[in-house]
Formats: sequence, structure tokens, C-alpha cells
Amino acid sequence: MRRRDLALGTLGLLLAWQLVAILLRVDLLPGPLAVGQALVREVPRALGRHFLVSGWRVVASIALSMVTAVPAGLVLGQSQRLNRLFSPVVYIVYPIPKIVFLPIILLFLGIGDSSKIFIIFLILFFQILVVVRDSASALRPELIYSVRSLGAGRRALFRFVYLPATIPAALTALRVSVGTAIAVLFFAETFATTSGLGYYIIVESWGRLAYPEMYAGVVAMSLLGLLLYFVVDWLERRLAPWMFVRDA
Repeated sequence: MRRRDLALGTLGLLLAWQLVAILLRVDLLPGPLAVGQALVREVPRALGRHFLVSGWRVVASIALSMVTAVPAGLVLGQSQRLNRLFSPVVYIVYPIPKIVFLPIILLFLGIGDSSKIFIIFLILFFQILVVVRDSASALRPELIYSVRSLGAGRRALFRFVYLPATIPAALTALRVSVGTAIAVLFFAETFATTSGLGYYIIVESWGRLAYPEMYAGVVAMSLLGLLLYFVVDWLERRLAPWMFVRDA
């Protein structure tokens, strides 16, 4: 997306927000100027610290899920035998809403970073695994046969065929998973914790009816998701440059 389009979209949202705030004229919906002032005021205080804590949690969980799910998806996509063995497990576990396990995870891992990172990892792992597995298994057989005819073994196929072919799918899954990760992070930080943007929004702001600060926390969490989205776009251009040849 071009920067001008992004700037125009942001301006349009801010104008719509300001218009609704003027029409309603209630304390429950402060305008973007008041929220921006609260954001600037709170960043050096509590909001900045909570932003860093939430950023660490979501980045760690995404990195962990990518490091484990991508190789696992590639292995299942390459081996029909292993795929037949593990597909029933994936089929059963994937549709289960993993967030229901949060109380159990809290019992075992406590209220620190580990429980938040693990619940997000658990959700993202299966999303990325399924996309990468299906992408690897959908490769055209003639492509694989042509590389094998040149004497390539399993390791070479993995490096020069399966991995490059599934990178776009893995990054697409990661892009889709960013919103899920932020949503799960917010839910996990709303109880049994003393840090994070979810805690700041619900406990430190909404709990004392500090509405500008509450909206500032919402904006900060939105900016975190947007920043991660930009990082995925950057990774896509670095790891799959052939997808952008037409843009040159």
C-alpha cells in the first residue's frame, strides 16, 4: 500500500471520529485531539511501559510459532505418510478455540509472560501449520520431478523448492495471524496480570473512568498491530522479492 493512500485513510478515520464525537457530545467518546493529548502525556508514564511489555509478548509468540510451525508444515506437506499420521490430530485440535485453555495455562505457567506467550503461540501455531502444509502439498508434481531428475535429494528439495514456494503462504498466514495475536493478547492481559496494554485499558483506564486514557490505550494497541503488519510486509519484500518484480 502506498504511503499517500495510508495517510488519506488515516485522515478519513480521524475526521469521521471527530464528527461522531461532536454529534454525540458525551464524555464516553472524546475526540481524537483529546485522545492524542492523552497518548502523548501517558507514553512517558505507564503507557510506554505497557506497550513494550505487550510488544515483547506478541513478538515472542509470533516468532516462536513461525520457527516451529513452518518446518512442521513443510515436513507434513512433503511426507504423505506423516501427513496421514498427524492429520487427524490437526483436524481435531485446529477448530477448538484455544483461548478456553487460558485458565488451565495460567494454572501451570502462572500470570507472567510465559502464559500469555504460550496461549498466543498455541493459536498461531495451528493457523500457520495448516496453511504451510497445504501450500507444500499443493506443489505441482512435475516441478518436483524436474528437480529430482537433476539429482536433488530431500534436503535440496526442501531448500530450493518447498521452502521458497511456501514462503508467501507462510507470510500470508502470519499477516492474518497478527490480528488474532493482538486480540488474544488483549484478552489475556485483561485479568491475572499487572502489565500490558490490555491491563492498562481495562484496569488502569476504564476501571477509573479515564476515557481519554482508555482510548489512548486502544490507539496504542492498534498501532502495535499496524507496526507488526508493516514488519510482515517488509519481510515479504526481503524473503520473497520475486513477488514484487512487477512493481519495479
